[in-house]
Amino acid sequence: MTLRRHGTWLAALAGAATTLAFAPYGLFPLAVLGPAFLFLLWDDATPRRAARLGFAWGAGLFLAGTWWIYTAIHDFGGAPAWLATLVLLVPIAVMGSYYALLGWLAARFDRRSRLAHCLMLLPGGWTLMEWLRGWLLSGFPWLQLGYAHSDSPLAALAPIGGVHLVTLASAVTAGALLVILRGAWRDRGIAFAIIVAIWGGSWGLAGQQWTTTVGDEISVALLQGAIPQDEKWQVDHRKETLDRYRALNREALGQRLIVWPEAALPVLAHEAEVYLASIRAEARARNSDLLIGLLRYDFETGEIRNGLFAMSDAGDAWYYKRRLVPFGEFFPVPDFVRHWMRLMSLPYYDMTPGAENQAPLAAAGQKLGATICYEDAYGSEQLAVLGEATLLVNVTNNAWFGDSAAPHQQLQMARFRAREAGRSLIRSTSNGITAVIAPDGKISAEAPQFVQAVLKSSVQPMTGLTPYARTGNWPVLLGCLLMAMICIGYPRAA
Repeated sequence: MTLRRHGTWLAALAGAATTLAFAPYGLFPLAVLGPAFLFLLWDDATPRRAARLGFAWGAGLFLAGTWWIYTAIHDFGGAPAWLATLVLLVPIAVMGSYYALLGWLAARFDRRSRLAHCLMLLPGGWTLMEWLRGWLLSGFPWLQLGYAHSDSPLAALAPIGGVHLVTLASAVTAGALLVILRGAWRDRGIAFAIIVAIWGGSWGLAGQQWTTTVGDEISVALLQGAIPQDEKWQVDHRKETLDRYRALNREALGQRLIVWPEAALPVLAHEAEVYLASIRAEARARNSDLLIGLLRYDFETGEIRNGLFAMSDAGDAWYYKRRLVPFGEFFPVPDFVRHWMRLMSLPYYDMTPGAENQAPLAAAGQKLGATICYEDAYGSEQLAVLGEATLLVNVTNNAWFGDSAAPHQQLQMARFRAREAGRSLIRSTSNGITAVIAPDGKISAEAPQFVQAVLKSSVQPMTGLTPYARTGNWPVLLGCLLMAMICIGYPRAA
C-alpha cells in the first residue's frame, strides 16, 4: 500500500540514490538495486502510472547526478541563476521522459509471463532507451547504467559488447531480482541461475586480454595547469598562464610524449605562434613530441574550432573536436535569444565541429586516437581509428565543474573507452582528473585535483581489435530488440 501511495516520491528517491553507484562513490550494487526497485514499482502499474514513476526515477537520477550543470553555467559561464536553473531542469525533464516512455511501453505490453517481462522486455528496453538518449537530439550518454560497473565483475563484458552490454547485464540482474521476489518457484530458480551465469561468466573473463603489445613502452608526461576557469581568459592572467605551462613543459622534457589539456592556452593558435615556436625548439632538443589543446581561428570562414595540435617529427597535424557541448560551445537557441545573450554579455558564439572522419594523430612514433572533452563519452565514435591507433588520448577542461562529481564521472567513462578498445588511454586535464588508464580500464597513474602537476608515466602500445571494436554496438542493440519482440509475443502463463 505504501508503494502505491508514495510511489512517485519513492521512485525519485530511488533514482537519486542510484547516482551513488557511479563515481566518485562507486557503490555499484545500486546500479542493480535502483532499477530493480523501479521494476517493482512498475509491476502491475497502469501505463499512465508507470510513465509517471519512470519520469520521477529518471528525474531523480539526473537531478542528483548532473547538478554540476548549474555550476558550469552559472558559476563559470556567468549566466544568471534563473537561466542556469532552466538549463539544468530542461535536460533533466528530457532525460526523465525517456524513462517515462519505457515505463509506459512496458506497462502497455504487460500481458505476458513475469519471467519474460522481467528478463527480456525490461532489460532489452532499458538498454535500447539508454542508447537512444545517448545520440538523439545531440545525445547525453551520461549516467548510463553500465558505467557504474567500472570496478565490478561486469566490466569484463566491455571488450565484448561495450558499455551497452554491461548495461544489459545489470538490467537483466535487476529484472531477475524482481522474479526472485515475486515470481513462481520455477521462475525463481531460472532467475537465480541467470544471475549466477552472468556474474560468474563475467568474473571468469576478468583476465582475458583481447589485444597484443607492439613495440616498446613509451614515456609520457601529462600537464595539469590548474588554472581557475574564471581567471583563464582574463588578459591580466594571460602571461601567468603562458609562463606556467612553459615551466610545466620544461619539467616534462625528456618524456617521449607530452600532452597539454584542452584549450590549455588563453589565446588562439595564430596568436601563440612565437610562443609555440620556442616550446617546439625546447621539445625537439630533448626528443619530446607534443600534443597541445588549442582553439584555432579560420581566417577564410571566420570559424573557430576546438583542436588538439600535434608537433612531432612526423610533422604538424590537427584533430578537431566533433562533439560540441550544448550551451558551452554551441547554443541551440533561436536568433532572438542569441541576440539577447549578446546584449547581456553572455556567451553566444557557436564553434564549428570537426569532420566526422579524422585520421589518428602521429606522435612519439605512435598513431593516437584522439578525443576532446566529453567526446570520450561516445564509445562507438572511436572505433574507426582502432585499426591504426596504438594508444588513445583525451584532453579536457574540467575547470568548468569545480569540486563536483562531473570529473569523476567523466574519468569513469574514459576507463570504459580504454577497456572497450584494449588500449591505454592517456588523459590530460586542466585541473583534474589527469590520469593514465591501462588497457584493462584500471588507473595506473593519477594526479591530484586542483594542483599544478606533471604526471609522468609509461604506456605500452597495443594492436589488434577487441570483439567490440570489430562489431560496435549493433549486435547488442539488435539482440535487445529481438528480446523485446519475443517478449511481446510471449503468452502469459496460466
